[in-house]
Amino acid sequence: MEQNLIVLHSKSRPPLSLLPHNSIQFECFTSTRVYANSINVSVTKRSHSHPKLLDAQLNQLCINGPLNEAVAILDSMAQQGSKVRPFTYMNLLQSCIDNDCIWVGRELHARIGLVGKVNPFVETKLVSMYAKCGYLKEAWKVFDEMRERNLFTWSAMIGACCRDHRWEEVVNLFHDMMHDGFLPDEFLIPKIVQACGKCWDFETGKLIHSLVIRCGMCTSLRVNNSILAVYAKYGEMTCAKKLFKSMDERDIVAWNAMITGFCQKGEIEIAQKYFDVMQEEGIEPSLVTWNILIACYNQLGHCDIAMDLMRKMESFGITPDVYTWTSMISGFAQKGWIYCAFDLLKEMFLAGVEPSDITIASAASACASLKSLHMGLEIHCIAVKMGLVDNVLIGNSLIDMYSKCGNLEDAQRIFDMMLERDVYSWNSIIGGYIQAGFCSKAHELFMEMQESDSPPNVVTWNVMMTGYMQQGDEDQAFDLFQRIEKDGKIKPNAASWNSLISGYLQIGQKDKALQMFRQMQSFHIAPNPVTMLSILPACANLLAGKKVKEIHCCALRRNLVSELSVSNIFIDTYAKSGNISYSRSIFDELSTKDIISWNSLIAGYVLHGCSESAVDLFDQMRKEGLHPRRGTFASIISAYGHAGMVNEGKKAFSSLSEEFHIIPGVEHYIAMVNLFGRSGKLAEALEIIQNMPFEPNTFVWVALLTASRIHRNFGLAILAGERILELEPGNTITYHLLSQAYSLCGKSWEAPQLTKLGKEKAIRKPVGQCWMERENLVYTFVVGDQSKTYSDKLHSWLKRVAVNVKAHISDNGLCIEEEERENSSSVHSEKLAFAFAFIGSHRPPQVLRIIKKLRMCKDCHDTAKYLSLAHGCEIYLSDSNCLHHFKGGHCSCRDYW
Repeated sequence: MEQNLIVLHSKSRPPLSLLPHNSIQFECFTSTRVYANSINVSVTKRSHSHPKLLDAQLNQLCINGPLNEAVAILDSMAQQGSKVRPFTYMNLLQSCIDNDCIWVGRELHARIGLVGKVNPFVETKLVSMYAKCGYLKEAWKVFDEMRERNLFTWSAMIGACCRDHRWEEVVNLFHDMMHDGFLPDEFLIPKIVQACGKCWDFETGKLIHSLVIRCGMCTSLRVNNSILAVYAKYGEMTCAKKLFKSMDERDIVAWNAMITGFCQKGEIEIAQKYFDVMQEEGIEPSLVTWNILIACYNQLGHCDIAMDLMRKMESFGITPDVYTWTSMISGFAQKGWIYCAFDLLKEMFLAGVEPSDITIASAASACASLKSLHMGLEIHCIAVKMGLVDNVLIGNSLIDMYSKCGNLEDAQRIFDMMLERDVYSWNSIIGGYIQAGFCSKAHELFMEMQESDSPPNVVTWNVMMTGYMQQGDEDQAFDLFQRIEKDGKIKPNAASWNSLISGYLQIGQKDKALQMFRQMQSFHIAPNPVTMLSILPACANLLAGKKVKEIHCCALRRNLVSELSVSNIFIDTYAKSGNISYSRSIFDELSTKDIISWNSLIAGYVLHGCSESAVDLFDQMRKEGLHPRRGTFASIISAYGHAGMVNEGKKAFSSLSEEFHIIPGVEHYIAMVNLFGRSGKLAEALEIIQNMPFEPNTFVWVALLTASRIHRNFGLAILAGERILELEPGNTITYHLLSQAYSLCGKSWEAPQLTKLGKEKAIRKPVGQCWMERENLVYTFVVGDQSKTYSDKLHSWLKRVAVNVKAHISDNGLCIEEEERENSSSVHSEKLAFAFAFIGSHRPPQVLRIIKKLRMCKDCHDTAKYLSLAHGCEIYLSDSNCLHHFKGGHCSCRDYW
């Protein structure tokens, strides 16, 4: 008789024939015996084995296999009308799990009707079989079709979703099982709590904690540790501390959770205390514990303490692993100590610890941030020797390193050689071309990327927009912005808006930047700290005070001021918009201050002429142990000059190099020229310019020209003006000042040889123009303007004021001014603004804020002083050289501007 052999798929042997899912019977012939250890199963149709014998054979197959023979035996039982015991069937399913044999598992599922009594345990095992073999969809199908479920069923499904990292489904299953009247046990709770932590569902985590308390599971260390880990992850350290103290037993896992939580919040001192107490209580720190602390110290920039900890752990007999070394190398790299990072990398090799791809990528990123091509080449060589050059992470970091070092050829070469590319690979090479200014090449790659397996993400679009903005092509950038959602099927994020806002500011389009900021909020895109840092420079002027307050309210609502960088820029912007008191309030409320916080407020006080406050703040900063930086010295020397403290200013300048080892820069020499200039020591001002270790720039000579103007040393003014013209031949204001200076010295002046275009520029007279804000409207005034409403009233009022000014303020003689002298038809723009403000309102304004294009003349300065005294008001006027604050007949500049 012809023999028909059935061969089913087995994990240990390649399949020769696959059984369809819905197959029910096999026809088996020949021998009357079933060989449990044979691949081929043969059963005669005429003789039937005893059901108990077949059941025993099935159980034997579960132990010794081959498992695929079980299907034929089940079919034989079906022919005899026999049933298989549930226990035997579950053993078969467990064997499928153990051998990862989904094919046999499916055939067993197709024959579930042979089970004597299908109970929830059988179905639960079927769910487990599908789930553990990696077929979660089929596990869900069985689970959903179950008529009755028990705790084990829910546990199987929750465990399956945990293994597949489907955390939200785990949380949903927990709520469903509670709705069905089942409470999780102490073995299931840690899995659900873990899911809560992974999907940031803190509310469910708290619910589970209350459930644990009510059900009396508080003594379970495993349960307590899982809840503790969630509290720590969310930064809820108050709750974590309460739970930790209530625990009868604490193991290394509990201590690590507490230390991790405080480290994540940046509270390293408290974390260190727990670390010390843990040892006092007899719990030895594990490698994980040491790594948690070391990583935290490195992230906070305390690399020296982290290094001490690493050496200390070695003295405890714990060998640093690759995570420890990588953390240290990354810490030094972020700190900018690239040579120390490289020394550690070499030491790591000598210690026999093989770097991971993250180690190499961190080192390459350090080279990129410092633009150190030489070091980057060494890292590339190490990656090649270790055979990691094909690693996507390392390839991306090398592309970034070569791009930032300006070596686009090598960056492109690595990109072309990569066997696998992800979106970061494309973004790195596109970003490199953007940074180098090659937008056309970047756009070409951008188009290729759209056809690749890694289409552009929102970062790619943002990089392209930034590139076009940097090139001044705002139309192309805005076109990309409008196409993100349509072409890229991606919604613009906060960074997309930030790209446009900062781009418009870079090209001088402040109004468009503010307009984009308003639109961003109308589209319900939440501003982030970068948004604040991008938009606030647009408001750093006297007319934007209200706008700064609006943005500040927005930042407070979103708790953005908790970022120190955001608070620092508000300190700076409030000062520049004329609200130094607001700057001080923000400064005083800061829980932590960095050098930028101190520098911003000191510079603000100097801007407002509050030299005493600036000096006091500088002394306070020194007492608190902060070392002044370059910017600090530029501000404090200016403050000493403003206060007439020449000797103190000279000492500060000397200490710059002698005590703090800072090489003086041009900003410090400008401050010194102003220091001497204010006190009338013009010879010393000229001497310090002549002794500068580098060539003075325009700003240095402008400082000397200012001093010469104020003290009416027209000969020195001529010297400074001529030097300015040598550096800036087209400076029309300097031509105008030089012409006056020569005239006042009784000399004729022949202008230098100029091109035709240069002569045309030189002939043009500087036109005075100013802007004033009143009742949320900005008004523009131009010198000699006769078009304003009630122009006659304005001029009539100004004539009366002029009489009073002459009566109160004496004229000290002739001086040189940037603006043409006034006559009956050409009144200066700020005077028109004064008149408009005082006669155009029902009551005199309490505060006036004006921005002027040129430097104020002495007559307008005297007028502002008089008005502030006569009307009891404050006038803030920012000209091209100084912020004037007029109050009570005095100006914050102390008549030096």
